[in-house]
Amino acid sequence: MFPSSFSPHSLPLRFWVNMIKNPQFVFDIHKNSITDACLSVVAQTFMDSCSTSEHRLGKDSPSNKLLYAKDIPSYKNWVERYYSDIGKMPAISDQDMNAYLAEQSRMHMNEFNTMSALSEIFSYVGKYSEEVSLGLPRGNSGLTYLHPRPLP
Repeated sequence: MFPSSFSPHSLPLRFWVNMIKNPQFVFDIHKNSITDACLSVVAQTFMDSCSTSEHRLGKDSPSNKLLYAKDIPSYKNWVERYYSDIGKMPAISDQDMNAYLAEQSRMHMNEFNTMSALSEIFSYVGKYSEEVSLGLPRGNSGLTYLHPRPLP
């Protein structure tokens, strides 16, 4: 089945399902309720495909689960093969991984606009300064920066 070093839900649930259900995190789009409902069906199908448990469906099952029920076994085979293929890959050393990441960092160092990122962060903090300040513990230097005047 799945190699023991992989949790079958870690990658799908923590990353891909979030991206599927929230494309506005990656793209500058507005997601209306119809699109949200469609993406929820796709995300649920993806989660069911990555699940190791068997789903028994009946006449009372939600329609979104029934919609792709016949396709789930095929998708489960794809997922199982994916993890199996990863498990068969040779392990790489920490040194090789660090060298690869350093090379990628060097190759893409001019693609990230630090000033633009800081501007976005400051814009966000300005917009939500009250919520941010409530989330910071009192006496924190960040809180002093956000509110130069003493808080009540």
